[in-house]
Amino acid sequence: MSDAPAHLTTADGQPLQTALARSQARLRRRAFLLVAPLFLFVLITFVVPIGQMLFQSVYNPGFIEIENRDTGEVTPLMTNVTAWFEANPQGTAPDEAAYAALAADLKHLKEMRAGGVVGERINYDVPGTRSLFTSSVRNADKLEPPYLESVPAADARWADPLVWRAMRSASSGFTVQFYLNALDLTRDGNGEIVRIDEKERVYILLFTRTLALSAAITAICLVLAFPIAHLLATLPLAKSNLLMVLVLLPFWTSLLVRTTSWMVLLQSQGVVNDIMVALGIIGDDGRIQMMYNRIGTIVAMTHILLPFMVLPLYSVMRPIPPTYVRAARSLGATSWTAFRRVYLPQTLPGIAAGALLVFILAVGYYITPALVGGADGQLISNLIAFHMQKSLNWSLAAALASLLLFGVLVLYWLYDRLIGIDNMKLG
Repeated sequence: MSDAPAHLTTADGQPLQTALARSQARLRRRAFLLVAPLFLFVLITFVVPIGQMLFQSVYNPGFIEIENRDTGEVTPLMTNVTAWFEANPQGTAPDEAAYAALAADLKHLKEMRAGGVVGERINYDVPGTRSLFTSSVRNADKLEPPYLESVPAADARWADPLVWRAMRSASSGFTVQFYLNALDLTRDGNGEIVRIDEKERVYILLFTRTLALSAAITAICLVLAFPIAHLLATLPLAKSNLLMVLVLLPFWTSLLVRTTSWMVLLQSQGVVNDIMVALGIIGDDGRIQMMYNRIGTIVAMTHILLPFMVLPLYSVMRPIPPTYVRAARSLGATSWTAFRRVYLPQTLPGIAAGALLVFILAVGYYITPALVGGADGQLISNLIAFHMQKSLNWSLAAALASLLLFGVLVLYWLYDRLIGIDNMKLG
């Protein structure tokens, strides 16, 4: 009798191990095909745009080349100045060769009619230089050697070290200058990173305002949502489902309709002020300004984001047995002690999830601050939209958006470290 183990086979004679491997491979292929549409959708509509945004934030070739949108042909620009920058280290003062290269490139820009394109790129770093390029390109044929004298004589701004520093930075398509601008930083004539003039600092102020308003809105939503969620969790299911409809009702109403409704309520001649005047709380000449400021932004955004706090809280409160609190009180704990030491700790995952969700949504909100916020209630998202739609400085807009994305990822990481992403309860 042989000691070798018998090989198990299927009904058709195939080894059982091989058949199982083939069956698992088919299941994996089938599962992949099922999720493939969703994967492609996320890849095309989320991953690729974010990748393009990150690339745009560090790449702007408007100084070194121009692309014909009709033919796709790329034409190099400022080749002579770029070559001089490559041959001379940073900090080298422009000499005759540098100004001669500049004059040659200005004449080439006149032929290409691209002075405005190059000037706009340098204008991102040194405001006011677009007019310098357009006027110099227009009069480029009048420049004659020695260029070290004739070019600055035509326009004294060509002797400014900041202009040459900006051109050196733009001579490479890849640059971190837009991130410096987004943090209210720049480089001086020696290439050192310094803060810009205090009167020109905008972005740090807006980032700070955005984070502060988002934190305030998150705190207000938590204070308002906690008793609502507790009521929904303790009522009988039939009644809580009916009240839940009222919580979900804002989701069935257009965001624009809700925002414009608050504009009607909060304006100086609006419903809220009219009621207070009718009740004698304020005089007709003392109407409260609740529109186009931070008050309007906070009120409108709190109303819009409140359901995003209620749902995570409700999802963790509903399974908490009420007997826990009753048991604590029967053992001598006061109502506050039972709430603080028994009930509240069990709701922390919902609090953290709701706070994270509301804060992230508030940081990136655009429509509501634009309509009811005014200049005092604008957030960083509104400035990103301005650079995308009005100033057309897409690289700076991408840098601002990338910093905002980085901040959101940091919050997500902190949540995972402190609470654990597995404990997130969203409803």
